[in-house]
Amino acid sequence: MAFATALLCLLLTGLLGIIIFTAYTNKLATRSAQARHAIIKNLGIPTTSNPQFIGFFHPYCNAGGGGERVLWTAIAATQRAHPDCVSLVYTGDVDVTKEQIIAQVEARFDILLDPKSLHFVFLKKRRLVEDATWPRFTLLGQSLGSMILAWEALAQVIPDLYIDSMGYAFTFHVVAWITKGSVPMGAYVHYPTISTDMLARVKARKVGHTNRGDVAGSLVLSRGKMWYYRFLMYHYSLALSRPSFIMANSSWTKNHVDAILSHSDPIMNAMHFFNPLSALLLFATMFKRSKKLHTESANKKREANIVYPPCDTREMSQFSLDTRERIILSIAQFRPEKDHPAQLRAFAQLLADHPTYTSGSSSVKLFLLGGARNADDHARVQSLIDLAKELKITPHVQFIVNASYPEMLGWLAMASIGLSTMVDEHFGINVVEFMVQIPCFTLFCSVLTYL
Repeated sequence: MAFATALLCLLLTGLLGIIIFTAYTNKLATRSAQARHAIIKNLGIPTTSNPQFIGFFHPYCNAGGGGERVLWTAIAATQRAHPDCVSLVYTGDVDVTKEQIIAQVEARFDILLDPKSLHFVFLKKRRLVEDATWPRFTLLGQSLGSMILAWEALAQVIPDLYIDSMGYAFTFHVVAWITKGSVPMGAYVHYPTISTDMLARVKARKVGHTNRGDVAGSLVLSRGKMWYYRFLMYHYSLALSRPSFIMANSSWTKNHVDAILSHSDPIMNAMHFFNPLSALLLFATMFKRSKKLHTESANKKREANIVYPPCDTREMSQFSLDTRERIILSIAQFRPEKDHPAQLRAFAQLLADHPTYTSGSSSVKLFLLGGARNADDHARVQSLIDLAKELKITPHVQFIVNASYPEMLGWLAMASIGLSTMVDEHFGINVVEFMVQIPCFTLFCSVLTYL
């Protein structure tokens, strides 16, 4: 009797949940239809045309990095190829207007956008995907935060095609549930959220920007982090199985994404059955990919397609390689993985080894040019300025933050050496620019990091 009562209560609870879920998603669909009508009217599009809406989830669309160049090039191409479609950009840049963003895109990338088929959906919860919000368990926190941000996005407007262009794969779960799997999804992956390389570093207890020294130095903490990463990898693989198509920006990224898509972890499989984690597995697997864009055979192995980032080298290729100044130029957003401190330390060592480089006609300067997305990035710039002061190289170092496209071209035209220090560089638009424009460029990682 007690078992039957418990089972009945469970069934009634489930039925009530389905009713509430259906009512809520129907309400969102109605609200979205009203919002789409208002957007069409605001853009001056005839209401009878019923345009398709392509949604790009890009919370930092105004950041000015390589990922943003990809976004705006894709939207500009969409506007040319499908002028009747409306491009929606879900962004957290609430401190700027549509007009300011379009002007910034032209100034930073020399890309022209048509405002008549472009609409911005501004999100107020972007702090949930920022590093500072999650000082511990950052990847998990940002992944959960991205899901809340996606819910905020689709609560305003639901697109006909959803594309994550910034690497927030866990948003696919939210889109699938809110639309009941009716909206096709796509992904452009610049860099996997978690990769086999990251697991290997933790297993080897190797210090890096994703593996702090105190963790690497502790066997217990390293074992705990390994389980944490395995859990994330398991669910990241499930999230990436949802979109109808996946694009990767390089062969490096494609190889990692393909490995993630085929990832298998029998222990994690066992842990997600017959316990509370089974509900999490159900959430991650219900409402599978929309079949609108899915034409693959069910037995075909899923893999990403390479779509290289746009590298506009037309103007650069016209510059002379002669009469260059003694400038070492770094072009990279001020993010941890770019490892700017290694550049400063390497440069300080260079000046220490060659004192004549500090003055006169033989003097050498290091210019660090890059975008700062938010307060965290600006704080990172300040810490680099402090490090340069500590290393006593301040007179020989210059920081150029959020430079325009013409400014960047100007520095590329003057520099003699290009410098990049990112470990596991996934593509590196800056590297292509260096190859075209600079007589000598230095890659990256091991030598400079451990100099």
